[in-house]
Amino acid sequence: MPTMADVARSAGVSVATVSHVLNGTRPVLPHTRQAVLDAIEELGYTPNTLARSLVTSRTRSIGLAVSAISNPYFTEILQGVEAAVLEHGYSLLIADPHDDPEHERKVVQLLHERRVDGLVVAPSADPRALLAYLGRHAVPTVLLDRVVGGGADTAPAFDQVCAENTEPMARLVTHLAGLGHRRIGLVAGLPGLSTTSERITGYRQGLSTAGLALDDDLVAPGNSETTGAEQATAALLSLAVPPTALVTANNAMTIGALRTLRARALSVPDDIALCCFDDFAWADLFSPRLTAIAQPSRELGAEAVRVLLERLAAPDRPARTLRLPCAFVHRTSCGCREEDGVADTPSAPRDPQHPEKGTSRDRRRR
Repeated sequence: MPTMADVARSAGVSVATVSHVLNGTRPVLPHTRQAVLDAIEELGYTPNTLARSLVTSRTRSIGLAVSAISNPYFTEILQGVEAAVLEHGYSLLIADPHDDPEHERKVVQLLHERRVDGLVVAPSADPRALLAYLGRHAVPTVLLDRVVGGGADTAPAFDQVCAENTEPMARLVTHLAGLGHRRIGLVAGLPGLSTTSERITGYRQGLSTAGLALDDDLVAPGNSETTGAEQATAALLSLAVPPTALVTANNAMTIGALRTLRARALSVPDDIALCCFDDFAWADLFSPRLTAIAQPSRELGAEAVRVLLERLAAPDRPARTLRLPCAFVHRTSCGCREEDGVADTPSAPRDPQHPEKGTSRDRRRR
């Protein structure tokens, strides 16, 4: 079996240089780095990861704890994390906390006991046990998608990477209001999640911007999952004066809302307009095509890894929260004509004085 010394002789460099290339412990000139990599490939050299971890106190592994990995949104985040981890020569260990606070702490403890160098975690609605464990053991961690604590004047305790939530949700609401809708319902997420509270805030801001009064009856909890959204949509449609437009606060709840609308033989957008937070692969295949907010899911995963590696390189720097922008994907479920639906372009709210952009049935119901 070839050794590191064999690689060094083949590449014409020192053993230390081979070590620096393998461990990323010091910059190496590009042509020298390539010579080492070529020698590794030619000789079939496999680094002794266990021996290296004993020397460096690093395993070059990262733990990822996210719930609902089957959800397309988190699947794409996982792809972004995995690509970035492999690019930097790390391995990835994955666990699903199932959005359960106690299970969350247990799986994070298991990942930590596996001696991962750091963690990327999408926290649950009640992450107190998680945060206490991470703080007690000083585990390098990046919180992903959902922020925890740290108001405008308070520094966060952990690095955090998430998408913008408030302004994009407000944009959906003002877009619908611009089409003439005055009763806009919201199928909201799981209480306790920062994404839920921020999107509710955005919904309220959108109403305020459009000059519409807030009616709490028009906000129904869908609990971030399909069945809850079916029930929430049914509750909104059962109001004495039901909404003429709906906004769903994540992709799973969009599916639930559509199921309820179909069960009641309601057509989108003729009977009710629909916009959703979270774009997904099927959104462009529905008829009508779904107007949505697209989150930069893969970029979120890759950015979380980048921030974690920076934390490992500089453990004492202040924690920070990074927010990535979302895109307004304008299609036709909102009631706009097909030729008006333009993907991935921010759209100014439509003029409430020109409701002709909606369908005739919409105009009769508003």
